Amino acid sequence: MPLGEPAHGPELQDHPSPEAVAESAQPESRLRSLNPGPIPIPAAPSSRSLVDKVSDQRDVIASHQSENGTISTVSSTVSSVESERATYEFLAQTPIKSTDAHLVEFSEAMRTVAKALRQVAEGKAAAQAEAAEWKRKYELETAHKQQSKMKDCGSCTDDNLEKLARQITLETPVSDQAACCGNHEICSHEVLQDEVPGSSRRSSHKMVGRKASFKLSWGCNGNKNGQHKHDFVSFEKGDITTAERSNKQILLKWESRPQTVLFITKPNSNSVRVLCAEMVRWLKENKNINVLVEPWVSKELLTQDTDRNLVQTWDNDEETKMLHTKVDLVVTLGGDGTVLWAASLFKGPVPPVVAFAMGSLGFMTPFPSEQYRDCLDNVLKGPFSITLRNRLQCHVIRDAAKDELETEEPILVLNEVTIDRGISSYLTYLECYCDSSFVTCVQGDGLIISTTSGSTAYSLAAGGSMVHPQVPGILFTPICPHSLSFRPLILPEYVTLRIQVPYNSRGHAWASFDGKDRKQLAPGDALICSISPWPVPTACLIDSTTDFLRSIHEGLHWNLRKTQGPLDGSA
Repeated sequence: MPLGEPAHGPELQDHPSPEAVAESAQPESRLRSLNPGPIPIPAAPSSRSLVDKVSDQRDVIASHQSENGTISTVSSTVSSVESERATYEFLAQTPIKSTDAHLVEFSEAMRTVAKALRQVAEGKAAAQAEAAEWKRKYELETAHKQQSKMKDCGSCTDDNLEKLARQITLETPVSDQAACCGNHEICSHEVLQDEVPGSSRRSSHKMVGRKASFKLSWGCNGNKNGQHKHDFVSFEKGDITTAERSNKQILLKWESRPQTVLFITKPNSNSVRVLCAEMVRWLKENKNINVLVEPWVSKELLTQDTDRNLVQTWDNDEETKMLHTKVDLVVTLGGDGTVLWAASLFKGPVPPVVAFAMGSLGFMTPFPSEQYRDCLDNVLKGPFSITLRNRLQCHVIRDAAKDELETEEPILVLNEVTIDRGISSYLTYLECYCDSSFVTCVQGDGLIISTTSGSTAYSLAAGGSMVHPQVPGILFTPICPHSLSFRPLILPEYVTLRIQVPYNSRGHAWASFDGKDRKQLAPGDALICSISPWPVPTACLIDSTTDFLRSIHEGLHWNLRKTQGPLDGSA
């Protein structure tokens, strides 16, 4: 077909000379090979069909040029790279609407999926690294605890135990102490032993040096005769049954007469101040007992024209740490907060506590202050029932600490440790682990880790259950969780809980221990909680169960309801 026909465009309709055609054929051919004319495209074509059509169009142009015999040599000089470039330029010039709108949506979706997969991979890698780090910290803490136990066991040899008992009780006969331990009894040198015997044990001139000994025995149904029941388990015909079960009420019996009583009083109360002075004088004059008080109480008693020889006190923290080696009995005048403060003074063993009710509710203060003479007489004579109230031992581990076991000394709490969001408006975000098992992520106002003694405190207000104080367990209670299925838990006493603020938390968390010693927890910090080996023995007015039920009846009016009337006889 000649190049001058009208089918090739209106500009060629004048039939130019062959020389003009020869001069313009070469650039025209190159222009056509690089910029082919528009090709009709059907609706919604695919990218592959567009490439195929461009290739076919280029073949038609090449064959057409070879038939004319004028520019076939020029078309053969176009490289494959230029062909591909022309193809991509053509695709770029093609309107998006003429291809397929679904391709754009699909590409955007693929980009979103790729971004999400990349974030998941990065998060998984970070979580694995974090889990490995906290596993290492947990193993270090476990090894540290095992070493401590081995040291304690190693120090409890026969010779050391005899020396330790003599240092606590100051009694020379060793055979009597060895004979006081029956098969089902616990002696004072097993309960009130020193943590680290050393040179710091020297007595102050203001501190008394006498320590009374006692033993603990299992009682039955509140009886104070020292009798007990055994737990018998039968394995007849492959079945496991419990034949008898003891209520294991613990009784305390003095082996020697108590010599020193520590008074802990509620501040800013005139009635407590007057009663304290009266009780101190009565114990000193009628029982010949040494009385130890806090330094600020000693100053108040001296201002009331009280004899200076009636009370003694301490001067520094070193003497406070050795209180358990000097004090035989602790008397508190106040409410449950006073008992918490008294327990916080003892970082190790705690002497028996006699709590007189001079507060508001009094779940741990069963003794009436009006009858203090009869109550103290019964306690000093013995035996009397006690409740061993477990404490939590808490460690704060900082993320930036090189040696997490030596960062901060442990904190002992009798009620609970609370982790909340503080002044932040964000939800508290906490990761919780029980030993090596993941428990849950807390998203809400906070979390309460409570003892069974603290089950009637903050945990109760947050929806936790009331638990008998001698039940061995740890309460796990969320505070206003943003989940309808997050219910409180009661975990066994032997577990170790780890509460961690994750790195992606929006804000900091705050931990408080029995309502004080507030500490900030930054992302990466953790709180380790376990049961302390040193419980708080509180004296019972009757027995542990009776006192507990009386406290929830009188303090909380538990299940108080008007009695349903009988059916009408005429019905």
